[in-house]
Amino acid sequence: MTEPIGLTALEHALDDLIERVSSLRAARTAYPGELAQTLDAALAELDTAIDLLAAAKAELSRGQRRQGGKQGGGSQRELKLLRQVFRMFPVPVIVLDGGGVIRRINSETSRLLGSPDGFLVGRSFPLLVDVPRRAAFRSHLTRVLQTGQNAAFETRLTHQGRTHVAQLSLTRLTMPGEAQHMVAAVVLPMQVQLPEPGSSRPELSDASLLMMAAKRQELLSRMAALLLDEESLRRPVALPRTARLLAGEWADWVIGDVVRDGLPRRSVVVGPKDQPIGELVRLVERADPAAGPVVAQVLDQGSGVVHEMVEDESLLGSSLEGPLLTAMGAGSLVCVPIGAEGSIRGALTLVRSHDRPPYTLADLGLLQEIGAHLGLALSAQDRFHDRSQAAEALTASVVPRALPNIPGFEAAAIYHQGASVGAEFYDVFPVKGGWGFSLGGAVGSGEEAASVSAMVRGGLRVLSVWEDDPDQAMRKVNEALVAQRSGMFVMAVAGYVRGRRIRLSSAGHHPAALVQQDGSVRFASGGGVPLGIADGAETAVEEIELAPGQTLVFYSEGLISSRGEHGEPYGEERLADVLARSVEQTPATVVKTIEEDRHGFAGGRIWDEIVVLALKVA
Repeated sequence: MTEPIGLTALEHALDDLIERVSSLRAARTAYPGELAQTLDAALAELDTAIDLLAAAKAELSRGQRRQGGKQGGGSQRELKLLRQVFRMFPVPVIVLDGGGVIRRINSETSRLLGSPDGFLVGRSFPLLVDVPRRAAFRSHLTRVLQTGQNAAFETRLTHQGRTHVAQLSLTRLTMPGEAQHMVAAVVLPMQVQLPEPGSSRPELSDASLLMMAAKRQELLSRMAALLLDEESLRRPVALPRTARLLAGEWADWVIGDVVRDGLPRRSVVVGPKDQPIGELVRLVERADPAAGPVVAQVLDQGSGVVHEMVEDESLLGSSLEGPLLTAMGAGSLVCVPIGAEGSIRGALTLVRSHDRPPYTLADLGLLQEIGAHLGLALSAQDRFHDRSQAAEALTASVVPRALPNIPGFEAAAIYHQGASVGAEFYDVFPVKGGWGFSLGGAVGSGEEAASVSAMVRGGLRVLSVWEDDPDQAMRKVNEALVAQRSGMFVMAVAGYVRGRRIRLSSAGHHPAALVQQDGSVRFASGGGVPLGIADGAETAVEEIELAPGQTLVFYSEGLISSRGEHGEPYGEERLADVLARSVEQTPATVVKTIEEDRHGFAGGRIWDEIVVLALKVA
């Protein structure tokens, strides 16, 4: 057993070792033809390093026994010194637990592998070993742990896209305070250029860093444009579009899981496009995301995780064929929440294969931001959907699903919703001895205006059961609207059709247009005071008897006030010109012609709702 060594002697021995290793590095550079002798000397120094580590361990154990397990001030200083010695050791040294997980790593190892200090702590060391040699490494590790005999062998370490052929020496350690044995792994690179004395670990060039930053910024810009697109709000396409955008350049696999009814549900799976993996994609789609530890962790903690090297291949769950990540050829993985803390909508998982650069902490930060933006987009999509449903419900309350057959007449109508939930309505319904119809709208827009219009429409329909005169129904609806004190008024027209005679009651509505058989157009009287302004307000009453071939056309304010390219209104004169050219047409053709003419006049723009109702004697 190695005898303990005093700390002062250990410091001197360490200084000497550092000086000799520096000399060997200089000799390797200056005399490349003498590599064999330099290597033999380096292996000898490796044995010296192992002896010094063992002596340091023995000194630490003696200090622990001397203090009876209690750490006094002197012992604490000794521990700090020993930790400093370990960190500054000029040879790569790694402390592993019994399962091969890295527990300590010194600065020289970080410099050799090109990782930030401490980055590899907690990761499985066998995953650094080249795949064909992992089984051999595990066998050596197990033998050292069981027998306590040192093992030295050649292997290959792979990390950050580089491969290091190295001489690896394993020594069992009994660490104070640890119930199980540890293993010190000392690494001597054999086919990798050793860093020059005083050099720092390799860094990316400024140009490479700038390019990476530009690519991340481009991704964020493209993602913002994608999520702000109107179609991403109207239809549930935000998550599939995000997955397709990330696939390829940023990931081999993109998996989106969305929480529904308290449980994650697999929503989107995008796999590599250059491989015939249809069945594998379906296998991943069918997998239960709740069975994947990484998804459960992200949803539970509300923060993302990155696995530079996939250590546990069951992170996404398993199938009958084995772990999903094994079938997917996963080498690196990142999983982030969809949404922000307090409003987690799901998880977004990206997987890269072994032959691609691993994900980094910078990638994790970028994807967490994308996940937060995606969560906002899904929430906005839900709100838009809810408002759309509400708008559809309101529309259904002001517009009939279909026009009924009116004996002796042909009827047709169009309804175009405006830029917001509007207030126009029309209706056709049976009355005593005939049929009734109504058309109008509250002055204003939005849900309140639509609800007022729905009340007027429903009131006129209900009152038609008791009232023989549309004017009486109109007056009672006015009384109800005034009593409601909504502050809104409604322009409306109602008519009862009995035979060919139509009795009209107008409350501030546009006059109907009557198309004669000879192509002339005249307008009805219209007029009256809008509903809701004053109790007992006057309405305008008129009776029209239609002759065969005549068409009566009702229209909304939205049609007449439509604006052209230069801001001029559509107006009733243009409407009359269109109707004059449609004298022989059916009501369906008449309303379609008006619709197409207005569309061309306004360049397809619709601000207010447009309603047109046409009745023609059959």
